[in-house]
Amino acid sequence: MKRVIAAIGGKARRVNVIMPYLYESRQDKRVGRESLDCANALHELIDMGVENIITFDAHDSRVQNATPLHGFETVQPSYQFIKALLNNEEGLHIDKDHFMTISPDEGSMSRAIYLANVLGVDMGMYYKRLDYSRYVNGRHPIAAYEFLGPKLEGKDMILIDDMISSGDTIIKIASLLKEKGAGKVYICSTFGFFTDGLEKFDEAHKKGYFDKLLTTNLVYQSPELLEKPYYISCDMSKYIALIIDTLNHDTSVSHLLNPVDRIKRCVNNYMSQYEK
Repeated sequence: MKRVIAAIGGKARRVNVIMPYLYESRQDKRVGRESLDCANALHELIDMGVENIITFDAHDSRVQNATPLHGFETVQPSYQFIKALLNNEEGLHIDKDHFMTISPDEGSMSRAIYLANVLGVDMGMYYKRLDYSRYVNGRHPIAAYEFLGPKLEGKDMILIDDMISSGDTIIKIASLLKEKGAGKVYICSTFGFFTDGLEKFDEAHKKGYFDKLLTTNLVYQSPELLEKPYYISCDMSKYIALIIDTLNHDTSVSHLLNPVDRIKRCVNNYMSQYEK
């Protein structure tokens, strides 16, 4: 990326960088003695003359404070999740009595709260209760997962997170939701890496822990993943094209960053079609 920017340096009127998966976005604030790779990368891009940096679902949006005088936008694919889900599922009731959103940890609470507010439903979350009395493989082991939220028996729900690495945590939370009497569980994650393969997801789906798995095409999707009967791909190409077109016409991207109206219109059309 730096080589391309250097090649056009001094010739372009403005350089915008769209980085779907923000480089080293999980290293955005110093906890121990590690390097802040993400902040350093943003500084290098700005020093090369980049005006705006646009990414999707940054692990922690506060990383934008590393470059406070330049444009930085982190875009949530909430509309694409809802659109893809409603296009592939029938008979869902998107209301407070039949539907809710779930955050698998405290880090994804803002995503679940936003979606719950837009859809007009309740939200819940799980947090990890750690055993601080001992270490296992350099970290405190998880003693239990605790649920905070209203009763969820019989409700369908979206379990939303920014990324799936191995998938152990998200599958564990899905199984706990089913134990509590949840209806259909839809796992939505912006980035699906599946670092340990798909076998555990096959097994979890077979056991009924979740019904559908939705991730975007902002990262590589293997042919094996695309063939899974439980998988739904959320296409982001049109959305990115709209962002590029808007930037090139020197107009604001604000209306693209907050898709409340589009989500509500999509849900209303779905509900009216179902009622008929």
